[in-house]
Amino acid sequence: MLRFMPVGDSMTIGSAGEHTWRYRLWQHLCATYGGPFRIVGPRETLYDKVTDTPTSYAYADPEFPRAHLAGWGEGWLHMAPLITEAVRTHRADVLLVSLGLIDLGFYTDADQTAQNVRGFVAAARLGNPRVRMAVLPVIPNIRAESDAPFAAEVTRFNELLGKATADLDEPRSPLLLASPPSYDIHRDTYDGTHPNASGEHRIAAAFADAMYQGWDLAEPYSWS
Repeated sequence: MLRFMPVGDSMTIGSAGEHTWRYRLWQHLCATYGGPFRIVGPRETLYDKVTDTPTSYAYADPEFPRAHLAGWGEGWLHMAPLITEAVRTHRADVLLVSLGLIDLGFYTDADQTAQNVRGFVAAARLGNPRVRMAVLPVIPNIRAESDAPFAAEVTRFNELLGKATADLDEPRSPLLLASPPSYDIHRDTYDGTHPNASGEHRIAAAFADAMYQGWDLAEPYSWS
């Protein structure tokens, strides 16, 4: 059984009542992956904007498996110390990682964030030497439209992320760099950062298409 673990920040954990890209990808895998699989992780909550805490279980679909390792306001800096134990305990085979915006916005510059990526990969492999990882770059967001220095850091980090995934890729524990086919903050988000339904599909498509192209896993993503 293949075990997928979503890892991310607010765009991955989602908030109460949202479907999230995790849900969209789960639907895709249910329809196209030919073998048994599970969604795993140490956390199950959504973020509750009313109470400003990650305590909600108000998923839009009660059948959706809720497990993940994601947190509102958390980044590579926060997840690197947690990933070894999470991978080992939940026996993750594939990590689907969407991180970086929070790091660059509040904690670390592009070079420091890239070092945390490398630390995260090493730590994940301590939990499972054969773990596979698909990693999403920092996607368009409203701050990058109005803050030129921040936009430059995003561009530099994404370049460093591409180099890190190429450097660290290895046959027994492969890395993929996922990328949405297109992503427009005015069309695909509800606030310039967090995905609406269209954005959820596009992020799910980035992971699904990367896994199909890189590992021949399931099928290309499609939605109407």
